Amino acid sequence: MSTHRIGILTGGGDAPGLNAVIRAVTKFGVGGHHWQLVGVEDAFNGLLDAPRRLVELSPQTCRGLLTRGGTVLGTTNRGDPFAWMGEDGVVRDRSAELAAAIADEGLEGLIVIGGDGTQRIGARLMREHGIPVVGVPKTIDNDLAATDFTFGFWSAVEVATEALDRLHTTAEAHDRVMLLEVMGRDAGWIALYAGVAGGADCIAIPEIPYDVDRYVRKINERAMRGRHFTLIVVAEGATPIGAHQAAADGVITNRVQGGSASAVLAALLGERIRGELRTTVLGHLQRGGGPVPFDRVLATRMGVKAAELVRDGRWGQMVCLQNNEMVSVPLDDAAGAPRRVGPMEPLLATARNVGIELGA
Repeated sequence: MSTHRIGILTGGGDAPGLNAVIRAVTKFGVGGHHWQLVGVEDAFNGLLDAPRRLVELSPQTCRGLLTRGGTVLGTTNRGDPFAWMGEDGVVRDRSAELAAAIADEGLEGLIVIGGDGTQRIGARLMREHGIPVVGVPKTIDNDLAATDFTFGFWSAVEVATEALDRLHTTAEAHDRVMLLEVMGRDAGWIALYAGVAGGADCIAIPEIPYDVDRYVRKINERAMRGRHFTLIVVAEGATPIGAHQAAADGVITNRVQGGSASAVLAALLGERIRGELRTTVLGHLQRGGGPVPFDRVLATRMGVKAAELVRDGRWGQMVCLQNNEMVSVPLDDAAGAPRRVGPMEPLLATARNVGIELGA
């Protein structure tokens, strides 16, 4: 006899390892404890659409998921039931409909796998509608404060590092300055880790507004030593010193206002150095493909921990990794300020000690 009937969904952007979490929960809950596990397609949408889009999960349906990227349940970052955008463009609160659908499907609660926004929705569903929720954190940016690492991060770092390895040879062959833009709108973890791993000469991250002249000096110093090429990693949220104030004052040029972070930096460098510059924006390549082994293990550990929380009736918690131990924190605490690269981050000192210029 089944002791639990649980819904599981993935929300927000995709990340390598989502399927591994689904697989782990299924193997633990259905395979090990004879639960009923219902997959909700496209985040909360599957419960709000008519007809509802739900799928019964079993160990058989999860074959091959450990190594598979994306998410078999689908995901979206436009499915907030508290602020639902209708086809008519009107925003409505459909959270009561969601609660009614959960009750109608006989679901005891939900396991929500997603980033900060998804966890916020989960916490609010508990507070306002009494829906039991367990959270599993997901973001390739690694910017959730409650957990040391999120699955998908190391897979993104792997992609960025391989890109740097490939750019190194072509940059050296043509004596070019190569800029690689990686994800990280609010936090520069991917840029920092990939930059160190890939032997970048300069790194630009959101937490450290950069002085472009410092990068110019680095480029010129390398040229004087016979190194006529430079690799620069740029997080998508990186900005030059004074950019925000200049924009507020209306004096920043349209050229610097527009374009990606790497395009802005390339334009600023182009005014100050001789030689060729090229930019590469990795974009969604960092999200695609299967998870690296670390992320497969982390996602599996998080999925098992989430199922254990359900088994023990510990709703309202989010799984997290702290000091290599799988623990949990209250959902309300999990959906807080993002985890950014702090000024005392040890890897910043490591980067500087091996000669990487950080722009400040």
